[in-house]
This record gives sequence, C-alpha cells and structure tokens, in this order.
Amino acid sequence: MQVDLNISGLDEFNKKIAELKDVKKVRSRARSAARKAMKIVQLSAQMGAAYIDDPKTREDIQKNIVIRNGKTRDFGKVVMRVGIMGGAAVNGKTDRAKLAALPGGETVYWRYIEFGTSKMPATPFMRPALQQNLQKVTDEFANTFMKSIDKAIAKGTIS
Repeated sequence: MQVDLNISGLDEFNKKIAELKDVKKVRSRARSAARKAMKIVQLSAQMGAAYIDDPKTREDIQKNIVIRNGKTRDFGKVVMRVGIMGGAAVNGKTDRAKLAALPGGETVYWRYIEFGTSKMPATPFMRPALQQNLQKVTDEFANTFMKSIDKAIAKGTIS
C-alpha cells in the first residue's frame, strides 16, 4: 500500500527551502525527518504484532518490523517504508537459514495474518498502523524537518 501525502499551506516553509542550494543536504535532512516520523508507524505495528503473535513459538513478528529507505527516480522525493524483514520470500530459491537468522525468526507467515486466507479471516496490524497515525506522522515530519532546516539556515551550513 502506497500513501502519497501533499502538505499544503506551508508558504513560509517553501520560502526557506528556496533559500537552500545544496539539494543533497536538504534531501538528507528530509530523509532523517521521514525516518523519525515513521517510527510512530513502526511502534504501532509492533504493538499490533505483539497482540497477534503466539508467545509459545520462537518467531516474533514485532522484532522483524523495520524502517527502510525506499527507492525513487525522482530526486525531489523521499520514500520511507515500514515493513517486515524477510517479507514473503519463500520459494524454491529462498535461503531458509538466512530467514531463520533474523531477529524475530522466519516470519513470512505475517502476510497470511495481515491479509487473511480462504480459510482464515484477515487480522491486519500493518495497514492500521499507518491509517490510524497518518496525521501524527505528517505533523512529526513537518515539525522535525522545519526545525532541521531552521538550524541549517541559522548555522549557514546549507547554502
């Protein structure tokens, strides 16, 4: 699931960004702010996974929930993802030993829990983690990024 956010009404912010000339440093600060904001989603997903996980088994989905940079061809965009290490990578070529060595063990079954099967209803914990915290994530990103840009302008490090 991909969510595109457009934040409008930030005229002051756009003026500050226009003052900045080193795009790589601005992008680095945006990536840092996005990672901090997505920690909210990560924690929410971990709480949901803890509620669902069976404590009798060695596998622990919440330990495999991580934040990663996403890829984009557009240099003006920053993509940050929250996902589960190991994903659903089980086929004939999968190295099961690597999956078992993950912090939470081999948790590829998380997809069956999240989306359900023909024999089991879905019990989502990843999708609600983002949907329920979308405004908090947006606010955290805006505040963190704005503070970072203000500091850089004050120091004169980005120009």
